This record gives sequence, C-alpha cells and structure tokens, in this order.
Amino acid sequence: MSFTLHRGLVAALLLGCSFPAYAQDERRVKIVLGEEAQLIDPCMASRSDVGRVVLQNISETLTVLDPRSADLRPRLAMSWTQVDDDTWQFKLREGVKFSDGTAFDAKDVAHSIARTTSGAINCEIGVKYFGGLDISTDVIDAQTIEITTNPAQPILPVLMSTMTIVPEETAMDEHTRSPVGTGPYIFDEWKAGQSISLSRNPSYWGETPEVEGATYLFRSDRSVAALMVENGEADIVPNIAVQDATNTDTDFAYPNSETFFLRIDTQVAPLNDRRVREALNLAIDREAFKGSILSSEVVSATQIVPPTTIGSNDTLTPYPYDPEKARSLIEEARADGVPVDTPIKLIGRTGIFPNGTEVMEAMQAMLSDAGFKVDLNMYDVAEWENFYTKPFAEDRSPQIIQLQHDNAKGDPVFSMFFKYHSDGLQSVLEDDEVDRLIDEATVATGEARADLWKQLFARLHDDIISDIVMFHMVGYTRVSERLDFEPSIATNSELQLAEISFR
Repeated sequence: MSFTLHRGLVAALLLGCSFPAYAQDERRVKIVLGEEAQLIDPCMASRSDVGRVVLQNISETLTVLDPRSADLRPRLAMSWTQVDDDTWQFKLREGVKFSDGTAFDAKDVAHSIARTTSGAINCEIGVKYFGGLDISTDVIDAQTIEITTNPAQPILPVLMSTMTIVPEETAMDEHTRSPVGTGPYIFDEWKAGQSISLSRNPSYWGETPEVEGATYLFRSDRSVAALMVENGEADIVPNIAVQDATNTDTDFAYPNSETFFLRIDTQVAPLNDRRVREALNLAIDREAFKGSILSSEVVSATQIVPPTTIGSNDTLTPYPYDPEKARSLIEEARADGVPVDTPIKLIGRTGIFPNGTEVMEAMQAMLSDAGFKVDLNMYDVAEWENFYTKPFAEDRSPQIIQLQHDNAKGDPVFSMFFKYHSDGLQSVLEDDEVDRLIDEATVATGEARADLWKQLFARLHDDIISDIVMFHMVGYTRVSERLDFEPSIATNSELQLAEISFR
C-alpha cells in the first residue's frame, strides 16, 4: 500500500467530516481514546482502555512505580517491611477516605486482594500479575496488614503497585460500572458509546490537582482524534499514528513499554512444527515496517519485555528476512507429512495501535509470498479476546494472533506466567522447562533471578520459537498547547490527571 495514498485518503475523508462542538472549560480536559472501555472496574485497570481512566485517578494502589526514575514510592501504604521469606507487612496511610465518604483501612486492602485474585469474576490484574500465586492476608489493625504469598514473592511491594484498592463493600461476584476509590477524582457518568466523565475529589487526602475534571471521548480514527486537538475540540490523544505526528509543538514521541508480537498457536498443526514456526519468522521483512507504516524509531525485538527489564537477554538476535529459507523449511515439513497447506487464521484487533490493520495486511502478504495460506480476520476487542484466552476451542483452526504487551514494571514476572506457563490463562505452551524457569525465577533474587529470566527468553525465542516477536514500540501523543504535560513510558497504560497542569 502506498503510504502517501493512505494519507491522502484520510485527508479526503476528513474534508467531509464535521466534528461536534465541545465547549472548552478552562480547568477541565478532554481526552480522546481510540476505543471505549468495555468494563470500568478497577480490577481491570491493567487494560490500557480502563487504566487510562481509572488508575491513580479514581482508584489508587498501595505503592507506585515512578516511570521516569523506576523508584518505588508510597501511595496508600506509607512503608513496608519483609517479615519473612513469604510475608510482607504494609503500614497504611491514615486519614484517607473513599469518594463515598467511608474510611479506608486494612480491611479494604484485604477485600481488594481477595476480590482481584479469587477468580469469582474475571479480574485481569489478578490473572496477569498474581497468576500462580496463592495469596492471603492478615489484618493486624486498621492501618497494618500482612500479605503472604506461596511461593514467596521477593518483589511483592512492586506487585502491589498494580493492585487497585476498592471499598470492602464492593461486590465480590460482579464487575462494578460506578467505581469508588480513594483517588483525586470521582467517577461521574458513563454515556455508553459517547463519553466518560470524572470530577475532582474535594476530600482527596493528597495535594489538590490543577485539573478540575476530565471527559473521555472515543474515536476509532486516530487522524480524526488528532485533528480534534488541532481544532481545540480536545486536549490530549494518548496514541496517534506516526503520519499524524507532524507538529513539534504538540506531538511527543516516547518509548511506550509495549512490545508488538504475534502468538503462534503451537498446539494445532501445522503450527505445532518448529520448522513451520521458524519459516513464519523468516517470512517477515521487519525492516520494511520501520519509517513507513510504523515509526522509524521502533526497535526490533526478541522478547516481549523492553530491554530495560531485568533479565532481558541481549544475546538473542531477531530472525532475518529470508523467504527462500522459509520456503525450504515449508517443503521440508511437507515432505515429513506436516499439513503445511492448511489455511492459517491470522487474527488482528482493530485499533490495537495506529496503523495496526495495515501492518496485518502487509504481514499477510509476506506470509503468502513465502508459501503459507493465510486468511486475515480483524475483530473488535470484545471478539478478539475470545481467541487468546482459555478455554480455547478444541476444534479451532491454526491461529496466529496479533498482540501488544505492556510491561513498564521492570521485571518479567509481570508477563511470563500468564503468557507462557502451562497454567497461564493466555498460554498455548505446555513445556516443563518453561514452567520450571518461570517458577524458579519468580522466587529468585539478584543475579540468579536475572539469569533464569535470560534462560527463559532464550528457550522461547531460539528453542521453541513460540512467537513472531516484532518490535518494542514507540508511541506518539498529541497534547494541546494550553497544557503542560509530557508523556512517559507509563502513558500507554495510565494517564494521571494530577500530573497535568495549565500553561
């Protein structure tokens, strides 16, 4: 596809568009999101569409990891100490109230942990970050709680930077649509398909933020969203396309902690053959995407965590573009009876990132050129989720699924269990060595922990070839000139209104 043609088409479409007029409230901000949240429960805040609204705005955590310094800082917990290998004690902040007026104490923390990890409802934070852990709590007094994990978790205080705290009265067995939290903002209204609005919490325990409130609007067309800021109809678009990032006064590039990759369903033929999985990787011309459909600043990846993550294995190299070798491997597998002519379902998610559909169309063409039979299917987020989370359909066709994974926490423990462990909710692997490495790395410390993660990444990339790992991504955010705000590595998953000020 001609990129110039694509931009011209967008421009032509925009000429025929009219935008609703939004009155500009001087101390409120309008934020345009690429997709509407399907749920707004705090325990789903690991999803970017939920996290940008909820995390640290409505609902807070015990600790918070500073994205710029990587320092772990107090939030609802003032301090923490390790009691023994299995248990940590947290001292909670006094005088904090939820937005409904009830006092915050240790019972709320215990309830939030139980609710998030019990499995009574599908809490994504529990699945992603606490999978494989048995976790229990002991309320010592109103401001003291002890948290025990099995196996031991040496970085539990960092893990608690993901656990959103809700009142003890929050239902255990259903998602809330009106979240109550301790944060600097109160949930006001959700107009389905249109907007979500927040207002400043007058009884917030911390400093009063400058922003009085926010309205979140939904626009799937990133070019339309970018134009809304340019026209003064909105203030921030967290993620715009590279071709729209043309204004140095309003557009900011940042490494967004996301890694773009495609999960190969290793359980279904012909994808259960390692030669086929290697051929898939060799068929992709990664360099062709840089500076065309994607930013020239994306970094070729070999693992699904950023290079700054502990245990990131810098000895691994991306698979080269070698379609001839790919065809040779396909023929070798065919000769051994592998059904390489079986159509493969390439599953993409609309709106996953700017130009995400165009990327999948290009990958379909590359795979077809190498000799694969590939059918591209694009789904919205609700349908797409059915393909990559257990239970998987037993009679499914061979599938390759477009994914983007965010890990800004600095440790693979936030990624590996649910993605690759045999018991992981999104894992298609059943490999004893992978399970062992994940289990041992999770409880290890220091150099031993880093070395185990390195071994795991090598096994996934070189031995198994579990994925088509593409790029560590770069994000572009458009910010109104009336605001003083610059994105960080965390902007992809959260957008703290308290960090925004006015010029």
